[in-house]
Parts: sequence; structure tokens; C-alpha cells
Amino acid sequence: QVQLVESGGGLVQPGGSLRLSCAASGSGFSTSFMAWYRQSPGKQRELVATITSGSSTNYADSVKGRFTISRDNPKNTVFLQMNSLKPEDTAVYYCYHRRGVIGSWGQGTQVTVSS
Repeated sequence: QVQLVESGGGLVQPGGSLRLSCAASGSGFSTSFMAWYRQSPGKQRELVATITSGSSTNYADSVKGRFTISRDNPKNTVFLQMNSLKPEDTAVYYCYHRRGVIGSWGQGTQVTVSS
């Protein structure tokens, strides 16, 4: 099973930026589907952004124009650049990896947007 390690979370003021990273173990990363999800207390986990093996991207309406997902295949890493952060972006952010029918989750990284 693929191991995923997220990093880059933290505390940021409204309007600020953060860049999350997710490093995947093993081979075949370039053919994997990758995504970022988030979960706030008392809420269901929601999809934030996706990127296919061909680097096609998709975003939740709530983050369009503010967040950018990208991937670096030689480094087995996917990124989430988050700009113009809002308090409602506060959540634990999870990296998701899928190859074929097998999906894997990272442990999550906390993002807190507060003044």
C-alpha cells in the first residue's frame, strides 16, 4: 500500500497563503489519480481538488480561483497552493491517492485560518 505524508499546514491569517505537500512512496506515481480533501469538526469530509495522471484538474466551487493543485512526478509529490485563505478554509486537509481500484489516505495536516 502506498504511504502518503502531508506537510505544510499551520496557522495563517485571513488573506494569507499556504502550500501543502503530499509525498507518496513507491513507484507508478505518474499514473496515479491524486486529490486533496478536507474535513472540519462536525462536518463530512469534502473534496477540494483533483488532478489526473494527465494533469487535468478540478476544484470545488468554494476554492476555485484561490487554490491550485499540481504534481511533480519525478518527486512523487502533489501540491495544493492555497491563496486568499478564509476562516471557513480551516480544516484538516487529507491527501488521497488512487491507482486502479486501490485508494490510500494520508494522515492529514491541520490548516487554521484565524486572526
